[in-house]
Amino acid sequence: MKKSPKQIRNIGLIANTDKPAGAAVVRLAARLIQESGRKVITDVSTARMARLECETLGDAAAVAGAADILLVFGGDGTMLRVVRDIDGQETPILGINVGTLGFLTAIPARELPAALQSLWDGDFIIESRPLMEAIGVCEGAHARIVAFNDIVISHGAVSRLIELNVTVDGENLTRYRGDGLIVCSPSGSTAYSLSAGGPIISPDADVFAITPICAHALSNRSVIVSQRSVVQVQLLSQQMETIVSADGHVEAGFKGGDSIKIFRSRRKVRLLVLPPRSFFDAVRRKLRWSGSAV
Repeated sequence: MKKSPKQIRNIGLIANTDKPAGAAVVRLAARLIQESGRKVITDVSTARMARLECETLGDAAAVAGAADILLVFGGDGTMLRVVRDIDGQETPILGINVGTLGFLTAIPARELPAALQSLWDGDFIIESRPLMEAIGVCEGAHARIVAFNDIVISHGAVSRLIELNVTVDGENLTRYRGDGLIVCSPSGSTAYSLSAGGPIISPDADVFAITPICAHALSNRSVIVSQRSVVQVQLLSQQMETIVSADGHVEAGFKGGDSIKIFRSRRKVRLLVLPPRSFFDAVRRKLRWSGSAV
């Protein structure tokens, strides 16, 4: 999806304030934006960290509501936090990586000036990626959970096996015994799921990956299902502390008999992409793959 550069007049800046080394990059962005004749908007904590003099709003959601695009400075964790904080607003987001490994924060901080010039020139596209949702009963209460990367069911502080029954569109898949289970979107395939042995999935693939965590049975492997499917997970273990988390944030407790259904949300996240960068380029660089093409 193309967006006219003439529509980019108000630029929001959101930073991970736990990484003060990023303050200089945020200040550089603010200066370059203002020199281009555009307006900088930021939240209170980012303005304080980078010592910015610009329009300041209370939080990321307010900044997203007032901005044409958002620049997010940090790592993938910062991007996920901002996605959560803006709560479904479709303001396009560009991630500036001031951390280490990052797939969502695609632009290295050293390339910030060139990236901004690409925005001013209209040399970018916007990718819409759907969120995922889970609804069900957690510890006797109705729960609704939204995630961008993944929804994880795992044991709590005590490291013991839990048993989960999984169905896809009402058809039994299997019972997993292990440390837990990850259901991830393509965007989340390079996060926790990858560490657990799951596949790398192109972001334009319309699928979920179901990946067991330290499965007791060696034959248990990741399963790919359509995002048009509904994945239901029920906890069979009794008297075991179990939790449900979304994008690394604990959302609810999960007790024996509890069940959630996971499916594609109608809500989406819009990410700015600057050609010629691509997902596979990021995979090669971030995972340090080597070898020559045939």
